[in-house]
Amino acid sequence: MNHVLPNNCKSASNSFGDLTGLRAVVTGSSSGIGRAIAREFAKAGADIVVHAHRSQDQAEELSAEIRSLGRRSVVVLGDVAETSELAKMCQAAWTAFDGVDIWVNNAGVDLLTGPAKDWDYQTKLQRLLDIDVRGTALISHDIGQRMKMAGRGVLLNIGWDQADRGMEGASGELFATAKNAVMGFTRSLAASLAPEVRVNCIAPGWIKTAWGEKASDVWQDRVLRETPLRRWGLPEDIAKLARFLVSPDASYLTGQIVNANGGAIR
Repeated sequence: MNHVLPNNCKSASNSFGDLTGLRAVVTGSSSGIGRAIAREFAKAGADIVVHAHRSQDQAEELSAEIRSLGRRSVVVLGDVAETSELAKMCQAAWTAFDGVDIWVNNAGVDLLTGPAKDWDYQTKLQRLLDIDVRGTALISHDIGQRMKMAGRGVLLNIGWDQADRGMEGASGELFATAKNAVMGFTRSLAASLAPEVRVNCIAPGWIKTAWGEKASDVWQDRVLRETPLRRWGLPEDIAKLARFLVSPDASYLTGQIVNANGGAIR
């Protein structure tokens, strides 16, 4: 099977958002948005490397589900915060299917649920810088150079829609610091890797992942009040947008930050 598809060409089936024959890696894909993206890519025809840090059981479950769709799938484990593991993780993912056409940097710190919500401000900031910023940059540099040498590829990062306009509170400050860095990095990397490699970023708004499921009535009301479409976003909403952005149908898009937030403007 020929995996090389020029960025300006559609796949053979000509169906919109088709990823047939492409090889994709989604970091942090054992749950949440990453899981939805991996599943959506598989439905579109891609073979998937599922990545996780500690959640191996969840990752293996997703990988088995993808294989049941007739796609190839393997699990690669690695801590994005550990420099010593990054090169090994990138190499394992790259060689799993003899190359990578699509790489999604979804792995990030969840500061709102679990033990992390009780960390102090400095610890939260350091973890965001280590994983969301440093991890994204180092992985993208490694994989981006491989893709450029191969003559094609797509990188997709995950930002935050309120990063560039601000949100009150410690969490707003911390996420804005990290995600503004990711979004700025996306624009510069796109310029560096063009024309062979496209690089874009999705900036989600209020997405109902683990925190949203348990958020208080105050937050539930706020989300609906601030979102013109009057609903939470779902991981599947982000996954469908990701599918388009990494597909040949988006071949003229690079260096873009795409808000996926139901029209929110504040």
